[in-house]
Amino acid sequence: MSPALVSEVQTICKEDELVESHEYHKGVKHLCGRGLKKLPRKYILPALERPLLSTKDGATNLKLPIIDIAQLQGPDRVHALESLSKACQEYGFFQLINHGIASESVLDMIQAARKFFELPFEERSKYMSKDQSAPVRYGTSFNQNKDRVFCWRDFIKLNCHPLSDVLPHWPSSPAELRQAVVNYSKETRSLYLMLAKAILESLGLVETEKDIDENGSCDLLKEFEDGSQLIVANFYPSCPEPDLTLGIPPHSDYGFLTLLLPDEEVKGLQIQHEGRWVTVEPVPNSFVVNVGDHLEIFSNGKYRSVLHRVLVNPLKSRMSIASLHTLPFNSMIRPSPKLVNDANPRRYKDTDFATFIQYMASHEHKNKNFLESRRLTQLGDA
Repeated sequence: MSPALVSEVQTICKEDELVESHEYHKGVKHLCGRGLKKLPRKYILPALERPLLSTKDGATNLKLPIIDIAQLQGPDRVHALESLSKACQEYGFFQLINHGIASESVLDMIQAARKFFELPFEERSKYMSKDQSAPVRYGTSFNQNKDRVFCWRDFIKLNCHPLSDVLPHWPSSPAELRQAVVNYSKETRSLYLMLAKAILESLGLVETEKDIDENGSCDLLKEFEDGSQLIVANFYPSCPEPDLTLGIPPHSDYGFLTLLLPDEEVKGLQIQHEGRWVTVEPVPNSFVVNVGDHLEIFSNGKYRSVLHRVLVNPLKSRMSIASLHTLPFNSMIRPSPKLVNDANPRRYKDTDFATFIQYMASHEHKNKNFLESRRLTQLGDA
């Protein structure tokens, strides 16, 4: 046997040992501490699923539609609502500017998340859990219990509602993490509710903002106000062979709306637009907002959740903060009756968060397969 073949066999054996000892389940950051020069097989995607980092694909940048909160709150609201509706229909994504969230809250959230990922593995591992409804969960990949190929990501997910119930379960280290997440979650929650009102109005479910009285008692908004919120900090270490893997594979978000704080220095978010993958061009001091599966169901398909994925970088690590919002965990998501008629028949089954958790626990999450499982195959099928 040649020396090269012996070396290859030894490498494969070592990788198998890593799998058997669950080293990959400890996360990408832990793995990178071993001084990787090549990508382990566990992270190498099949050839057809790899990102094509060429001028035909990865180098194509996209500027998303801009939605200005100042316009939504001003005399030009009608025009802003039209732009919002168009963005949700044609892109499923938009950039939100003039959002009003204090820069201190944003910086504190980013710095606290970075410090968490810098903690020793023994400290981070205290929050590992297979329970997808846990108030705090540290993990890796997308669904490490089901993924055949792992993606190049570590994450911490923090359930943020109600804060009084979940706060005691959050990490106490780094010391500033809890307060940073509390402040950030409150501000993003207020921003989401403002957007939810605009979404309802753009769908014609509320005639004008005046229909919502000063106490916010519009029936449609009551469930939104008590809805769930999940803050997810994503960490993508630099990768030795970024053309062989992804930070997150193609997927759609399960909820109503996601407010994403992207890394402004390291691009990586791609969306599928007009049949091809395009890289989102970051806009300073903005959020990237995207339609989730629940909003697609609620709007009976008028607004659509769109496939997106994350590239990794060969030289720099990357981090993003996502705030995922939807109705309460025990709510039933269904097409709004006002959006169902003979011309636009009901397109989706009722669903709830428990159904999503059950699906995620038993399936590898790929593309929009959860939403497809809720799609009606024939009219009248409930």
